[in-house]
Amino acid sequence: MSRPSYRAWFVWQRDGDVFLRLWRSEAAGFLGEPLFVLAAMGFGLGAYIGQVNGQSYLSFIAPGIIAAYAMFGASFECTYGSFIRMEVQRTFEAIIATPLEVEDVIAGEILWGATRALLSAMALLVVLAVFGLVASPWAVLVPVAAVFTGFAFASISMVFTAIVPGINTFNYYFTLFITPMSFFSGVFFPLSGLPKVVQWLAWALPLTHGVNVVRAALRGAATWGLLVDVVWLGVVGAVAFWLALVLMRRRLIK
Repeated sequence: MSRPSYRAWFVWQRDGDVFLRLWRSEAAGFLGEPLFVLAAMGFGLGAYIGQVNGQSYLSFIAPGIIAAYAMFGASFECTYGSFIRMEVQRTFEAIIATPLEVEDVIAGEILWGATRALLSAMALLVVLAVFGLVASPWAVLVPVAAVFTGFAFASISMVFTAIVPGINTFNYYFTLFITPMSFFSGVFFPLSGLPKVVQWLAWALPLTHGVNVVRAALRGAATWGLLVDVVWLGVVGAVAFWLALVLMRRRLIK
């Protein structure tokens, strides 16, 4: 297996060019849906909950929504999107017929997945700022958290894409892994209310650490402890990235 090279940039650029042409058809997914969830949960359910950890329920879940949809953005891009480019459009085959290697293609796809996570997070951050839910200059850390979260989940998603027999198999990935994670990573309620065993399991989930960084940034409560969250996201992303390269080479080179 060769190492990814600077040519991965061209794959990233190709995916970006396609997005710029089709962004209107995708806007509902990366901006509309999270706003609906934020409004329904924050104003609807929030009216019955009151304050959580000294803040309104809307303020509590807003950072979690940003991190969760960074995860969803990267995951959808590197599962359904990458699978279609690989098996339906045969884009991967066309690219590796050029001087680019398989590793360049996969690295470019994962980097684009992380970029989609960043775009989703930045769009939501702007909306939250308009509604006065961003009150700290530490919010500049949100893009960092989005990139690390996106890279981790783009890599994990690419691992799954490398082994699925068909596109319908992604239903298992989202139903049994991604969606449950959004409920047990501190997005909608504090993890302190869960049993200790569940709290330890939740700590291992990468989304938990993305939520921690975004929430601390928006509250202006950044501490050195957040480095642990960033490092864990980096470790998960690095391991999954390497595994994605290995498994994708096995799938594409026959």
